[in-house]
Amino acid sequence: MKKQCFKCGEVKNLAEFYKHPKMSDGHVNKCKECNKRDVRENRKKKVDYYREYDRVRGNRQDKEYRDWYRQTFPRKYKAHLMVSNAIRDGRLKKEEYCESCGSTFAVHGHHDDYSYPLTVRWLCAACHRAWHDKNGEGANSR
Repeated sequence: MKKQCFKCGEVKNLAEFYKHPKMSDGHVNKCKECNKRDVRENRKKKVDYYREYDRVRGNRQDKEYRDWYRQTFPRKYKAHLMVSNAIRDGRLKKEEYCESCGSTFAVHGHHDDYSYPLTVRWLCAACHRAWHDKNGEGANSR
């Protein structure tokens, strides 16, 4: 099924639109790309407001926890950093779908073994948690 984005005017597959239960077809009328661009632009315009909001809300870890985590899990921290940089630089593509269940919600990289920092499986938060519940911590995390 296809739908036209009211913002860019392009006709795209329904998968290119975020789901929304209140909309007649179950998806918002602005495509994901236009939505993401609008969110980025809004955050840039109001960067001071959002930094304060994030700080108060607790989205950022405090310095003591960050320092403890980096010291306790150096390989894990390095692997996360390498993945972020590789995605940013276009050397690694972040997948939109969970490799396990196909979900598009909260997909993030998972390392079975932190000795191979750019060998990543993309799992949704639920499948990622299930993997760790079954298998414990990834190998070589410290």
